[in-house]
Amino acid sequence: MTPANGTPVRVGVFGLLGSGNLGNDGSLEAVLGYLRAEHPEAVVDALCGGPEAVTARFGIPATRLHWYRGEYRTASRAGAIAAKGLGKLVDAVRTAAWVRRHDVVIVPGMGVLEATLPLRPWGFPYSLFLLCASGRLLRTRVALVSVGAATIGNRPTRALMRWSARLAAYRSYRDARSRDAMRAMGVDTSRDEVYPDLAFALPTPPATALSGPSGPSGRVCLGVMAFHGGNDDRARAEEIHRRYLDGTIRFVRALVEDGRPVRLLTGDECDAPVVAAILDAVDSPLVTAAEAASLADLMQEMAAADTVVAIRYHNLICALKTGTPVLALCYAAKSDALMDRMGLGAYCHPAREVDADRLLEQFRALEKRSAELRHTLAERNLAAARQLEHQFTALDAALFPATDHAHALREAP
Repeated sequence: MTPANGTPVRVGVFGLLGSGNLGNDGSLEAVLGYLRAEHPEAVVDALCGGPEAVTARFGIPATRLHWYRGEYRTASRAGAIAAKGLGKLVDAVRTAAWVRRHDVVIVPGMGVLEATLPLRPWGFPYSLFLLCASGRLLRTRVALVSVGAATIGNRPTRALMRWSARLAAYRSYRDARSRDAMRAMGVDTSRDEVYPDLAFALPTPPATALSGPSGPSGRVCLGVMAFHGGNDDRARAEEIHRRYLDGTIRFVRALVEDGRPVRLLTGDECDAPVVAAILDAVDSPLVTAAEAASLADLMQEMAAADTVVAIRYHNLICALKTGTPVLALCYAAKSDALMDRMGLGAYCHPAREVDADRLLEQFRALEKRSAELRHTLAERNLAAARQLEHQFTALDAALFPATDHAHALREAP
């Protein structure tokens, strides 16, 4: 991808990437796949949460998102508070300098415009605002691609998210509810499109993995999460977590009593204590834990299972993409929207109020329709792949118009 002046286009990717969240890294992998296929000459680097991990895994240069290394630790001492405040000023300069070196910056998916999990306004929302404001001031096109959004109650966070969206040169959303949320928060979304989550563009495991080594095994994959509610649930976070964990443990015990192997999966490094708590509470050789390092690893596990029960959004996507029937523990509207879109809207359960008996009832109903639902998922996955092809075509037109013109000239008779 080289403009008329012969200089390769410089593309930056931005977000909480390389920080242990498999879903975020999966979104980055999808965008890098698009760039390498359609614009192989592009020079790509990242401004992200875990630069060492991003460089090691994806082979691109990466810069740390925050100057202050203790950004996500609670600051109680005067020195730490002062350093954190100074970091905000330094980050404004660092972000602008990084943006200035690029022609295009892509924010690949992720729930960057939502606060469905605990979030402070001067953390990532502030970083996103710095990015989009710098892009507007320095005439670097910033694209929010298939991102998640939700109506936000906290005023400072809502203001930062609203202005970030307004200042971006391109916006698309991973579901209609996200677009509706931004419209409700005062963003003009008349030109914004809705496409599937970027993870649907990732490769699906080969057919040998999809069937498992010896056909159906009876295995149930259970995706867990260190769930404490959302941004508005801080006062009862521990109560929510305890209820979620207790209900999940009771559900696992019921599966074990039926002789079902249960494979525990995570989507973020912070979920490890939940796995440990379940293994400790349900002392059975039927319950094991996987160590997944990517969405591809998760898909391999889920493809060999009969059924999946999961809470994390990208755990759900992995199950859906492999065509494995899944029951969703929903903590935000994005999960309900995803399940509706894929034809499994009847199989949702509230994560804040896990009722093991009701969950088991829904699980058994899901398994009775397994063959039918696998057929539905195959059709919906084909549709998602086609829609993402349109998304990448739209990105070309919005971000690389000079390149598209050059391509058209080369292809003209």
